[in-house]
Amino acid sequence: MPVEKRNDNEYEIEFRNVSFKYPGSDTYALINLSLKLKIGEHFAVVGRNGSGKTTFIKLLTRLYDPQEGEILLNGINIQKYDYVDYLRLFSVVFQDFKLFAFSAGQNVAADVHYDKERVMECLDKAGVGNRIRKMSKGLDTPLYKIDADGVEISGGEAQKIAIARALYKDAPFVVLDEPTAALDPVAEFEVYSKFQDIASDKTAIYISHRLSSCRFCDNILVFNQGELIQSGSHDELIQDEDGQYYKLWNAQAQYYREDPRKSRLHG
Repeated sequence: MPVEKRNDNEYEIEFRNVSFKYPGSDTYALINLSLKLKIGEHFAVVGRNGSGKTTFIKLLTRLYDPQEGEILLNGINIQKYDYVDYLRLFSVVFQDFKLFAFSAGQNVAADVHYDKERVMECLDKAGVGNRIRKMSKGLDTPLYKIDADGVEISGGEAQKIAIARALYKDAPFVVLDEPTAALDPVAEFEVYSKFQDIASDKTAIYISHRLSSCRFCDNILVFNQGELIQSGSHDELIQDEDGQYYKLWNAQAQYYREDPRKSRLHG
């Protein structure tokens, strides 16, 4: 069945007792997950490697279907919807995103024909617009050295272009699965902070290994060994000193606190 076209973009996705294990594995990657994702809320998904974060996203975007439980869109099992129709609801940037040896504009639009003004607006929002303007042919400049006009771009620039591509699609759900891993903490925070404004009326889901980039989200989902073990705002979760979030936060925070000995040396 087709996904209902809603002018108000009022979509709600619910995970109801969802469990999943990858083909050939005896271990569950996700265990009995239940939660609701409502339009307009911004979620951060955190946890150690292998905790189930990316598996959650793969099930949400139907790269896999759960073996147990069900995922519902507006009360209907997502497996009943047309697959391509369902995928149109999502703009996703995965860790292993790919850009193509096409022009900068075509990379953002994922099409030969595109709205140049809107492409540039998305590049500006992602923080890489000025870089494109300075290229010899602007939006028509080929990425990578496929010809004499081609331009090599850095890993950080590529990530911002991939984020601009997600913005251009203008889907009601925006998913960022650690696409900023090659950026330094300050640059990553800037990208995520901008996205808070950009995705204001959309459901945004951020996965980041740096917890400092997730503080601005409405709700932080903490995964551990395939289970959702905590959820709440940063201020709420940091109060629970026995919780996993508190431990993860403090394990990272020590690397960003200024060494008082250095302060004395430079004071």
